[in-house]
Amino acid sequence: MAQTTKYVIKYKLNGERRFEFAQLEHGTEAEARAALDALHGAGEDVISEISVSKAL
Repeated sequence: MAQTTKYVIKYKLNGERRFEFAQLEHGTEAEARAALDALHGAGEDVISEISVSKAL
């Protein structure tokens, strides 16, 4: 089982600023995008301006 760390993902969903917390292995943008896609589904939502940092 892989070691995960809690990260905060800041992003825009259809132009609206949002944030989510997620357990990620490495905290990469690709990992964050996969977590956001799983959360929001594969609909017509536009996810942009993704930034990832460790949660406090």
